[in-house]
Amino acid sequence: MLRSSHAFAPSVARRRLFSQASSVRPRHAAQTRSALLAASAAVAAGSVWYATRDVLHNDAAADAKDVAPKSGVVSGVSPADGSLSTLVWGSNKNRTLSPDAEATESIRTPAVADWLRDVALRDLSIHDRHAACIDANGDVYQWGEGFFGAAGSASTSGKPVLTLRAKNIARVQTTPDRVFCLSTSGHIYALSSRQADQQLAPGQPTPASTPWWGTGWLWGEEENVDFAQIAPSEKLGRGERFVSISAGRDHLLALTNNGRTFAHPINLKANDYGQLGLRRVDVPNLSAAAAAHARTQLELTPRSVADPYARSTPAVRRTPEASPATPAVDDSSIRFSDRLFELPALKGVQVGQIATGARTSFARTTQGRVLGWGANEFGQIGLGGNVTIEAITVPTEVVLWRSTPATMRTTCLDVSAGGDLTFFTVERSDGAARPFIDVLACGNGQFGGLGNAQYSNGQGTPVRTKNVSGLLEYSEDTHTMRAIHPHAVAVAPTGHVLLTLDTLREGGPGGAGRDLLVWGANQDFQLGNGKRGSLAAPWALHAPNGERVILGTRRADVKSLQGKLWRRGVLVEQCAVAGWGNSVVYWRISSVN
Repeated sequence: MLRSSHAFAPSVARRRLFSQASSVRPRHAAQTRSALLAASAAVAAGSVWYATRDVLHNDAAADAKDVAPKSGVVSGVSPADGSLSTLVWGSNKNRTLSPDAEATESIRTPAVADWLRDVALRDLSIHDRHAACIDANGDVYQWGEGFFGAAGSASTSGKPVLTLRAKNIARVQTTPDRVFCLSTSGHIYALSSRQADQQLAPGQPTPASTPWWGTGWLWGEEENVDFAQIAPSEKLGRGERFVSISAGRDHLLALTNNGRTFAHPINLKANDYGQLGLRRVDVPNLSAAAAAHARTQLELTPRSVADPYARSTPAVRRTPEASPATPAVDDSSIRFSDRLFELPALKGVQVGQIATGARTSFARTTQGRVLGWGANEFGQIGLGGNVTIEAITVPTEVVLWRSTPATMRTTCLDVSAGGDLTFFTVERSDGAARPFIDVLACGNGQFGGLGNAQYSNGQGTPVRTKNVSGLLEYSEDTHTMRAIHPHAVAVAPTGHVLLTLDTLREGGPGGAGRDLLVWGANQDFQLGNGKRGSLAAPWALHAPNGERVILGTRRADVKSLQGKLWRRGVLVEQCAVAGWGNSVVYWRISSVN
């Protein structure tokens, strides 16, 4: 919900007019009176225009004059007819915000994406040159210049293309070359990020229910889009299934409902910084001379282990020992690896949440403790300023209670990572006073992404993020002060952050929604304030008319991306996504059951 008013504008104009008129010399009184009358008429006309013009509020209809022709983006905030609208801003160089070929390359302030009107999604993920989403039916759509390529974009006008259907997908993750999808039944699928690599010859069967060529044509599941299923290397327990996935640049983590953590190598760089959590994997041998279902053993050794002296000066550098040659395999195919491998170091550890940065991995246990591993040159694992190791190859506990009294109990509630930044949402309590919430950040804050009002490119000890830590609000139910929890933290690979405060939880009957705060890198207007300067501390996002952007929750009639009504009275909520130099606030379906 957005609120503001600019009714003071006419009075400001009158004051300026009086100041100008009073400074005119007497001998030009006639000219002055004429000018004054003309100016007064202009001011009156302007006042009438301002009072009668259509001011675009959250509950006001978008005027036709505000629609950019053929751009797919409407300036303003939200229409008054009750339809659902998606807000977008930032870089649109690769047509990930507005697929229309004639759309502008940058959107400086929040605007409505007209091509997503009345659409609520299950999930949305935006990468550098391609994007993917899941509509209400559970089908996956892809778009962007990286997906279509030069030839495809001209023939399809850039509209999202249905690529994976009838799988009831709930979550999607994008990487430079892949799109990973998690179904409600716990199956994980992989798609190429390029349309040209998804083409199949007519009549050729696709892997409908297995990671290999199956018999989908017998059951009417034949498709013209190639995809692969990623299965665990060992059989899961009775009733066990995957419930969460998180993808970095070259690796993927998956979590089961029993708290077991699995890893998947996307390519041969999946463990360059130890982010995979294991070294030995086996992949299919896809060579023509290989026997059916033959497999190749791979040793994915971290670079810091293969060459410990890589960062040494030439005077003291030692020649590394020769490592075993890696078998020749093609890691560009979606069938490079078809398995998920359980992390040996986390066997027996009950994990409640997984998160990945570009080259890092995190696991939050059900007891509220955090383990991290992977790249650490910017301190993004959060192990402290004294740990200067380039890579952490074994899951290591992150100490989040430094600089706190011995009686203070710290429990991690959430982990969010992206690029080389990591955020921990923790609850602190000493048993005497009411608990409070802190948001701790570490990693590369060169563009202010840490949110501590400083620009530091290396922060190994997690620091408090300003304006969102230690906040309290009055509870209408208990008539006491309660801590304000962050509802969600979205960290972009390029260094900006979107944080949603859960100000709706204790808001009572008059609660309007959740406040959205932004900070970090802003070279592509991804903070939505119309400027390019980065922000080193969280600030509330405002619409072009000065209204504060508040994310709401409501019930609405939801359509699929094909324009067909999916269901009426669906509970939906606005969700913020930090993309590659851009940002999106879309309506997300709260429950797909």
